[in-house]
Order: sequence, then C-alpha cells, then structure tokens
Amino acid sequence: MATGVILIKLAQFLLALSILIILHEFGHFITAKLFKCRVEKFFLFFDPGFALIKKKIGETVYGIGWLPLGGYVKIAGMIDESLDTEALKQPPQPWEFRSKPAWQRLIIILAGVTVNILLAFAIFCMMLWKWGESYLPAKNLTFGIVADSLGKSIGLRDGDLIVSLDGKPVDNFGTIPADIILDQVREIGVIREGRPVEVPVPSNFVSSLIRQNRADFIEPRIPVIVDSVPASSRFLSGRLMKGDRMVSFNGVPVSYYNQFENAKGSLKDTVADIGILRNGNQTVHIRVRLNDAGAVGFFALAPDRILKMDTRQYGFFQAIPMGIKKGIRTIGNYFQQLRLIFFSKQVKTSDSLGGFITIGNLFPAIWDWQTFWAMTAFLSIVLAIMNILPIPVLDGGHALFIGVEMITRRKPSDKVLIYAQYVGLAIILALVIYANGLDVWRHWFRH
Repeated sequence: MATGVILIKLAQFLLALSILIILHEFGHFITAKLFKCRVEKFFLFFDPGFALIKKKIGETVYGIGWLPLGGYVKIAGMIDESLDTEALKQPPQPWEFRSKPAWQRLIIILAGVTVNILLAFAIFCMMLWKWGESYLPAKNLTFGIVADSLGKSIGLRDGDLIVSLDGKPVDNFGTIPADIILDQVREIGVIREGRPVEVPVPSNFVSSLIRQNRADFIEPRIPVIVDSVPASSRFLSGRLMKGDRMVSFNGVPVSYYNQFENAKGSLKDTVADIGILRNGNQTVHIRVRLNDAGAVGFFALAPDRILKMDTRQYGFFQAIPMGIKKGIRTIGNYFQQLRLIFFSKQVKTSDSLGGFITIGNLFPAIWDWQTFWAMTAFLSIVLAIMNILPIPVLDGGHALFIGVEMITRRKPSDKVLIYAQYVGLAIILALVIYANGLDVWRHWFRH
C-alpha cells in the first residue's frame, strides 16, 4: 500500500478515534460534575510516564497522552484502570465517587456508552439530512452480476439477477453480502436467462467469505463505456471518444468490464487492437499502446451512471426518525456479528477479529467526508457495545458491580474491586495483543 494512502487512512482513523474518545469521556465527565464529583484528569489517549500536552484548569488536568489506545477521566474516589488506591486509605469525602448513591454512580458509568449511542444516531440523522440515502436496487441490475471464483463455486453465474435470499425478496443490492453472512442464508434465488433458479449455499460458505475477506464476491456487471480520455493516451490509429462502448480486445469479444480485464490480463507496454461500438451502430477498430501499468488510457463510465440508483432525500425532521432507525438496525447487525463470531460453528474467531490495522483499513484511500462520518458512526456503536461488556475495567464491568450492589444492598469491598481491575486489565491486554497479532499475521505472514 502506498505511503500516501496509509497516511490518509491513518489520519481518518485517528480523527474518528479522537472524536469518539473525547465525547465518550465527556459523558463520564459531565455526569460526574452533575453529581458534584471531583474530576482530577481528562485525557485523550493514555499517558504512562508522560503526556504530550497537559494543562490544569480548576481542579482538573486536561491533556493528550502518547499511547492512542483510548482515553480516560480520573474521578476522585473511583477504583479504575489507574489502580491508584492512595485516596482509598483516607475516609470517604463528599466529592468522591465512592460517596455517591449507587444510582448516581451507575449513571456516571453508563454515560460514556450513552453518549456514543446518541452520537451515532445524531451522525446518521445528519447524514440522511445532508446526503440522503442512495442505493442500487437489486432489480435495477440491467446486466446482472459478476461472480468471482468463490461465488461461482456455489453455482452463481455471470449475468444472474439476484431476486431473493431464503425466499425473502431482495431490495438493496449492496446489503446482499452482509445479509448472507448475518442471516446465514441457505438459498439464493436468481433469474437466469429469464428463468428462476435456486442456488443452494453450502454450510462453509460464510466462513470462506469471512476468512478470505471476500464481501465483494458479487458485483454489478457493467459494459465498458468510455467517459473521458486523457491527453497522455498513446493511440497509434484512431482515438477513443466519449460514449464509445468496447466490444472486443485483441480479437476477443468483450461486452462487460470483467471480460475486458480478463482479455487484457497482465499486458504492459504492448500494442492492442480495441473494437468499439460508436453512436450505437458503427463498429470502429483502434490501435493503442498500453502504458507501463497496463492501462489503455481512458476513464470508464462509473456504474452509478449506467445503472439506475435510487436516492431518498429527507427533510430535517424526516431524517431524525430515519437516522435513529438506521442506528438501531446497525446495533442489531453488530450483535448478530458478535453472535456469529462467538457462537457460530461456521465462523472462526481468528478469522473475524482484527486490531488497529483492520479498523484503519475500513476507511477509504481518499478523504471522503460522507464515508468518514459513516465509519465514525459505526465505530461509535462498536465502542459502546464493547464498553458495555461485563469485563472489569470496562464500563460494563463497573456497571455489573454497581448492579449487584443495588440488588443485594451490599457494596463490594475495595479489595474485591481492585483485584477485579487486575483481572480486567489482563483480559483486555490479552485481547488487544491477540487482535493486533492477528493483524500482523494476516498482513505480513499469511499467504
């Protein structure tokens, strides 16, 4: 991957992570202040040993740490991941977390997760208001699909039109791979050469999709239509023009882009004969020298300009319920992913987990604000769900102890809470090492 692409992805990842951490911790901060707890620190990223920036304002030190694994607010009298127990040796003070009623402590603990969920909903609402919602209806695939080797291995063919999954009609083409994975679809209904055909999905197909990272095992099939021609193109006879449609390459019939790529193969710096259909009825042959990268020297018409997209526009007040609905649907889908990871026999945990490299690669290679905010909303939901897991150190672990206290009317001892933090830290550290170790193995050692 080019250095420039890596830097763009890294910048997007760090910006999204910073937004999510700051607002998550602000949830803890503002509710702690509301219940008159003293907040000693508010940090973006961790600062073991030293901080990049820090400044004390009032009773709180605000800063940026050097270790981008998260952030924290240090609330007086709270046993947290800092494991600072000096204050616990003194009698409880009115401004300390441990002095507050259980219901107030529970609100403070759950405030970060709540802010992350509300942030995701707000982003989805604003995105729908500004950009609307564009998608490709499955019925609008005029030329059907292109299936890769994995898709063809289960019986899909180029030109198939997917119309149903387990008997349920398909609307949005873009959600088909996710629907197959999350719902563990057993049968794909297609229209093939005008006839309905049912394609059975084998039991190991979902695991193959995840292991090989092949969510694009099907794509829209589109013709090769010239959109523009750069001045650097090296034509030897004739010239491509806007609107030309390719029909052959070096004598091999070509109707669609995947056929063009297969016919061209790995040719570089060679002369090629291209047959094109011009003005709908005129066949013209053009000779061109491919460049050192194997490119002919034209930009093809984008799929969304060939196939009819549907775009739903929303007014401000319309976007609010639709954004919330989209957020709830995203939460449900993520829980389905977790269920697959931990309970499905088809999916191996090692194939599905990923660390910072996996997350960073979710961002596009170019800076696109619409995609950036969509990813930020998704990661906000992921952060909320991960934080609510009942593991000590995480918000869910703290909430679990407070919930037990509220039910039993007995507060766990400080010693129990401290040991729980040690256990939680060990679990989280092991998960971080494991997930990022998988990333390293996949990107540098897996072939």
